[in-house]
Amino acid sequence: MADAFVRKGYKVISGGTDNHLMLIDLSPKNVTGKAVEEALGHADITVNKNMVPFDKKSPMVTSGIRIGTAAVTTRGFQENDCLRVVEWIDAVVEGVNNESLIASIRHSVNSYMEEFPLYEYAASELA
Repeated sequence: MADAFVRKGYKVISGGTDNHLMLIDLSPKNVTGKAVEEALGHADITVNKNMVPFDKKSPMVTSGIRIGTAAVTTRGFQENDCLRVVEWIDAVVEGVNNESLIASIRHSVNSYMEEFPLYEYAASELA
């Protein structure tokens, strides 16, 4: 996912990641972490606004977001599924104030997640 974000022009702090967490500096995209966190929340994608090194924005606004993959991998996502999430996130960042776009992405997210039920996957792993 980190590489996919970099290819789309995002600045991933530390240049990448060795674990399930990414800190992305949104400054090059001219949006705040707060705005993106809220817009993605409306699209049913959960991230956290987060300060980045030398952030000029307040901790309540921030210039970055933190993304973790634990929730989606627990539901059974593979690499291509995560790349789809990058596409959704990028679309929301680019259209952060476009309510119809965000509603469309929310519909896509919820439809896609039907393939990855929260409890069914976990129950099948225990069997």
